[in-house]
Amino acid sequence: MRIALAIRPLTDEKLILARQIGVTDIVTYYPGPGFEVLEKMHGYIASFGLRLSVIENEVLMDDIIHGGANRDAQIEAVADMLQNMGKLEIPVWCYCWMPGGDWSRTSVAVSDRGGSLVSQFDIDHVDSVKLLDVKGEVDHAWNEGKEPTTQSQLWENLEYFLRQIIPVAESAGVVLAMHPDDPPMSPFLGDTQIMTCPDELQRLVELVPSPANAITFCQGVFSSMGVDVVENIYRFRDHIGFVHFRDVVGSVPKFTEAWHDSGQTNMAACIRAYDEIGFDGPIRPDHVPVLAGESTELAGYTMLGRLWAVGYMKGLMDAG
Repeated sequence: MRIALAIRPLTDEKLILARQIGVTDIVTYYPGPGFEVLEKMHGYIASFGLRLSVIENEVLMDDIIHGGANRDAQIEAVADMLQNMGKLEIPVWCYCWMPGGDWSRTSVAVSDRGGSLVSQFDIDHVDSVKLLDVKGEVDHAWNEGKEPTTQSQLWENLEYFLRQIIPVAESAGVVLAMHPDDPPMSPFLGDTQIMTCPDELQRLVELVPSPANAITFCQGVFSSMGVDVVENIYRFRDHIGFVHFRDVVGSVPKFTEAWHDSGQTNMAACIRAYDEIGFDGPIRPDHVPVLAGESTELAGYTMLGRLWAVGYMKGLMDAG
């Protein structure tokens, strides 16, 4: 396992901190089309003695997911990104198939230990739901003005995409790591979702079998599914390309993000499981509490909680 960190925004100070606490790998959003743009970001991160290992989302995919008129053009753009990643030896692309975008919560300011603030999803307050992306909290636009894409259409569109893009990924030496839906429920705000349970993720990896067709094992989402997280690490042992290390209390339709040491999952057992299956890819702390002096503007991605989480992860790894 290689400890990675998602830094938002990407700054000198935060990269220096990452290097100082023993992080080796960096996860960041796609900076935009063109080899030179990605090469510049790659070089910037490398200048701090760190490795850019994962690109997460931030590439236009709405017509790919929904089968829109620009689908093939968007697939070409993804292929170009993967080829550029391959040239720079960036091994993982974390993407999702959520019809409306990224992860969603109904609150980002639930009080936790010592007054720290964590996020929560509660179906009883779904009218206040917010989409959270790399720029922070934004209003939802869930397929606005369009008929919802059906479950069968989402699967058909996914297979169409994978059959075209997996050969490109294989050639580039890049792994596609699908992130499950967050929250993992269907329907959600009128849209069908198809990455909501282990069986659907199993269907994904069997749809186009390839080492390049893998999953992001987001422990928090698996936990909020109400399933055994450790058991599923073993189940997907051959298909984990990337790990999001976090936990929750509860499960859909209501769950609350937790400190890494206070959720419902045995986190030490998770680390042992990754070790036993021989996982040697990047693992990063995911959504963290907002601590004193920080703002909920980038809820889940503030820095103090990430520094604490890395220390906790390193302790678990050393304990074996």
